[in-house]
Amino acid sequence: MVANEMWGGRFAGGPGKIMEDITPSIAFDKRLAEQDLAGSRAHVRMLAIQGIVSKEDAEAILKGLETIGGEIAQGKFVFKRALEDIHLNIESRLGEIVGEAAGRLHTARSRNDQVATDLRLWIRQACERAEAGLKALQGALLTQAQSHAATIMPGFTHMQSAQPVTFGHHCLAYVEMFERDRARFADARKRLNECPLGAAALAGTSFAIDREVTARTLGFARPMRNSLDAVSARDFALEYLAAAAISATHLSKLAGEIVQWSSPQFGFVRLSDAFTTGSSIMPQKRNPDAAELIRGKTGRVLGDFVALATVVKGLVLAYGSDLQEDKERVFDAADTLELSLAAMAAMIADLQADAGAMRAAAGAGYPTATDLADWLVRVLKKPFREAHHIAGAIVKRAEEMKVALDKLPLEEMRKLEPAVTDEVFSVLSLEASVASRMSLGGTAPARVREQLVFWGEKLK
Repeated sequence: MVANEMWGGRFAGGPGKIMEDITPSIAFDKRLAEQDLAGSRAHVRMLAIQGIVSKEDAEAILKGLETIGGEIAQGKFVFKRALEDIHLNIESRLGEIVGEAAGRLHTARSRNDQVATDLRLWIRQACERAEAGLKALQGALLTQAQSHAATIMPGFTHMQSAQPVTFGHHCLAYVEMFERDRARFADARKRLNECPLGAAALAGTSFAIDREVTARTLGFARPMRNSLDAVSARDFALEYLAAAAISATHLSKLAGEIVQWSSPQFGFVRLSDAFTTGSSIMPQKRNPDAAELIRGKTGRVLGDFVALATVVKGLVLAYGSDLQEDKERVFDAADTLELSLAAMAAMIADLQADAGAMRAAAGAGYPTATDLADWLVRVLKKPFREAHHIAGAIVKRAEEMKVALDKLPLEEMRKLEPAVTDEVFSVLSLEASVASRMSLGGTAPARVREQLVFWGEKLK
């Protein structure tokens, strides 16, 4: 067994069998091929500008990198496990194509700053994909909200019927959540957009490189200012994973509601066959599998964040091979989140709301009791705590008589509060309750339509 030909000059013998199993990362970091080629192109162009390599060698290297890019795109590139990672695989193939000139590409850089650059480039694109996926989901929710700005449904606290709201208002709550998620990815992208390339192994390089050139070429805002930090920092990956975990948690919340809403006990929505499955034994079943799977996949994304945080929490400066664990966590979270976002957007677009079932459910549990208490405060000038007590007593009487609050006879209310007039019935219907919630951010259809205009403009 011989040492790795790409870096083995220091070692007389090769790695043991167990090291051959634990060291290679090419099985997963080959996903960084596009970013690795981009970094190499930027680096060699800078080396040529600075006169560190000749223009002839730089041109040969660039042509070789172009050839490799084509081979990878066409599925013809042979990834070799013995060469460990994407960097050495590309460098080895470059040597086969252009010969001795290939060896000059690695001047003034290390695999440490190389992989840090590759991963920042990859996560930068992942942030952009997440933003796009979230925006598509917001668009689907907005379409539902436009159709149901006045569709009454029960609003819940503690999973108990609380006050009536509109389905459009409910959908817009998720539009707000996902907008914050979009902002988190945008913020993460902005913070990670600094270039590590040129930090070399950990201390910088003695070559007269121009890190501003490589940073600009790769679309970074600036070079990183500290070489130790440049090669070791993975907080940018953690921040991406944190944003992904929060977004996945919001997806799980929405998925959980769809699971409930689509059950016969709720019957608020119906999903088509595209997003449901049957049972192997119960022919009547329509299982909301897509929503359940999205809800379940949230655990993976949360786990990816915790796993990488655990890896980096005890690392000293600068680089350690522990950081090889970052990529699988990032890739898994990105794949999971992007699939979940696409599935949820399609499912929301597919969803059919049952306005009748929603309204019927909204009437259960005396949801306009707060409107009654508010009327007692506003019209009879009762202190709210007293009004709350009176309204509670009136609700209790309605329960005893097994009637809705707006069907309770006025004389029964007057037994509990003699000053009540028949004007009270103007606030006890579901429609009146919803329409009265005109405070900023309220569920009144008029307010919902204002928000629809706002979000329609914002999401253009």
